[in-house]
Amino acid sequence: MAREQLQTLSEPMYYILLSLIEPRHGYDIMTKVSELSKGRVVVGAGTLYTLLSRFEKEEIIYLYAEEKRRKIYLITQKGMNMLKDEYIRLKNMVADGDFLFKK
Repeated sequence: MAREQLQTLSEPMYYILLSLIEPRHGYDIMTKVSELSKGRVVVGAGTLYTLLSRFEKEEIIYLYAEEKRRKIYLITQKGMNMLKDEYIRLKNMVADGDFLFKK
């Protein structure tokens, strides 16, 4: 799942990385994703833990701490760069469509 293979991030990927700007554990990530997306994006446990594992393997996030059975993750600089690139891409797409919808 190297960045070269990812031309874009899915909505769950984007919001998970956005939520990991601060250290969070699994349930906290799911709650934050729902909050950030105003309930539009809901990430289930299976999807979340699959993506966290893949992100960690690719050094997009890292295990920040472990408290009892909770694993707490945080975004890496590589992950932050991916997130910023995706933000710029999405912002450019919206700007490109403005001419049609802002008449």
